[in-house]
Amino acid sequence: MNQQRLILAGGTGFLGQALLRHFQALGWEVVVLTRNPQTGRAVKEIQWDAQNLGDWAQELDGAAAVVNLTGRSVDCRYTEANRQLILDSRVNSTRVIGQAIAQCAKPPLVWLNSSSATIYRHTLGPAWDESGTDFTPTAAVQDEFSLKVIHAWEKTLNEAVTPRTRKIALRTTLVLGHGRNSVFPVLSRLARFGLGGRMGSGEQFVSWLHEVDFCRAIEWVIQHEELTGPVNFAAPNPLSNSEMMRLFREAVGTPFGLPATEWMLEIGAFFLRTETELILKSRRVVPGKLLRSNFTFRFPTMREAIADLRTKK
Repeated sequence: MNQQRLILAGGTGFLGQALLRHFQALGWEVVVLTRNPQTGRAVKEIQWDAQNLGDWAQELDGAAAVVNLTGRSVDCRYTEANRQLILDSRVNSTRVIGQAIAQCAKPPLVWLNSSSATIYRHTLGPAWDESGTDFTPTAAVQDEFSLKVIHAWEKTLNEAVTPRTRKIALRTTLVLGHGRNSVFPVLSRLARFGLGGRMGSGEQFVSWLHEVDFCRAIEWVIQHEELTGPVNFAAPNPLSNSEMMRLFREAVGTPFGLPATEWMLEIGAFFLRTETELILKSRRVVPGKLLRSNFTFRFPTMREAIADLRTKK
């Protein structure tokens, strides 16, 4: 089995491109599964529709690892059509990857499948690690649909019959970087133009992770066979929305930031075609399994993460 070959489904987005660069720098062969393969790139791209078995499934045979990041962006209004696309894109891609692994003569050693740390209950209290089992929705932040999607997503992963392949659910938090769809440039601009005040009450917690540590943690999980099941991809120091915005203002040298009340966020979300849940839900999540396995974070605090990313703008 080729121990240096990674299959990356959904590899053309922000996190996929970060992983591509990371593993290519390590000398791995990376194969990207995408709906729209391009020629002339320094990576092998294979066409798939993220729903049906096809020739792409042969790529998994003999690979060391599969990472599935496929999923329609949740940064949209939750219309019925968008809700169905969000759910189907996650469940169908997970199901068909499980089918492809099941038919491999030499299946991948590990399958890392996207999930979300949003699965944990909205809380202003103690942080959730992977031992947390309270996944009930909170009406005030309107997260019932999100939880429905994540439960279906992880259920599909858990039900896949892949006895020779270790399975990981990537309960990922907000990842900070400069790639397309990252929130870091957006928050930096808001702070620079005096709009970087607290959002809503500002008390809600934000769990986050630097893109470098995201890639390093993926590599770590691949290498450590004792890690299995759900793994929280989060830095060890979540912070309040108010504190996060203060750090952004400090970084860009803006002494003040206009706050945004909940009704302002509702209006803004409508015109930006997104949902306020992404801002108002309190996600206080910590990386229990990563810390217990002795993973060390290069950027354990948001202050350090912001400072690093600003040097690379």
